[in-house]
Amino acid sequence: MAGMRIGVVGAGIIGLAVARRLAELRPDATVTVLEKEHEVAQHQTGRNSGVVHAGIYYPPGSLKAELCRRGVGLLQAYCAKREIPLVECGKLVVALDESELDRLRELERRAAANGVPGVRWLEGDALREIEPNAAGIAGLHSPTTGITDYRAVAEAFANDVREAGGTVRLGTEVRSIETRQATARIATADDELEFDTLVICAGLQSDRVARLAGDEHEPTIVPFRGEYFRLTDEREQLIRGLLYPVPDPAYPFLGVHFTRRVHGGVDVGPNAVLAFAREGYRRRDVRLGDLAETFRARGFRTLARKHWRMGAHELRGSLSKQAFAAEARRYVADVTAADLVPAPAGVRAQAVDPDGSLVDDFRINRLGPVTAVRNAPSPGATSSMAIAEHIAETALTIDGHYTNP
Repeated sequence: MAGMRIGVVGAGIIGLAVARRLAELRPDATVTVLEKEHEVAQHQTGRNSGVVHAGIYYPPGSLKAELCRRGVGLLQAYCAKREIPLVECGKLVVALDESELDRLRELERRAAANGVPGVRWLEGDALREIEPNAAGIAGLHSPTTGITDYRAVAEAFANDVREAGGTVRLGTEVRSIETRQATARIATADDELEFDTLVICAGLQSDRVARLAGDEHEPTIVPFRGEYFRLTDEREQLIRGLLYPVPDPAYPFLGVHFTRRVHGGVDVGPNAVLAFAREGYRRRDVRLGDLAETFRARGFRTLARKHWRMGAHELRGSLSKQAFAAEARRYVADVTAADLVPAPAGVRAQAVDPDGSLVDDFRINRLGPVTAVRNAPSPGATSSMAIAEHIAETALTIDGHYTNP
């Protein structure tokens, strides 16, 4: 299959990792990345907290668990080679009271099953040695959890694609996709392109672009804005690394936590409030079409009925800095509203099934010559190089046979 034409929609970290991997495996191919924005990594990749997850949360045997552990090693080696900062600052997950101890023990079990190195159960003085200002009666410490600059990683991936002879076409929005038995034809505002293999990694637009290719309607992407504050320079010393709550399986989001950034500063947050636009990073960002699509989605309506109390709680934290600070104070008692300054927000592409359940694991669909990434939440960035390996094996397989040049 000399001269194979490979297309990737989306120049976030996953799309670029996929393009890079496909170019490695098929050096004879023409690889083209299509991105509607005028720079790479403009949405989830460039607006996340930069955490390099170690794999303590994910159910053993899940795709998340497998690809996170594989992805960590690949990312560490890549960042070292490219001289991109990656610091293992460590993460402490704290149980505030006895009601959270069983869930913390479950994280300890998962960490062991997933092969996460160095994880320790801590109490009392041992816990304060890691984070002297942390509240809680017990903690789980993951010393290899780290932080990096995912925008820099994505830019390096894009350069790799170009150096391999590929093209990253910015400012190029996909208008339509026509799939045939062996090819996919894409129309943009300027021209038409035909590919033997097409991979859709469109993030916040992933459901819409996948539908253009004939994929099923659900899961629907529901955008949730995560709003952050940052500790003032004088109060950064309150946190040494990453301080997280114990996840509550009854609620779909993690809650406020403390995250040290690789270029300096400590972020506090995020909350999770419904965004009124797919790319709505400010409260005033409203797109009526996006909002109407969200409200029409069966899964969102079910989700809203099930978790409206949590939604009201998150909205209160969004509208009141004092309420946000009170939430943060549950984990670090010395934090006050005066210690917090606004920080940039992000929007999470949350895939929701028709029954209102949040799609938790990675979900990747295959439609003839098209592979569609329908859900790649955290630890998507950490796992990006492993996800790229996984997708490449599928995308370059025809009738069950791997295609090498």
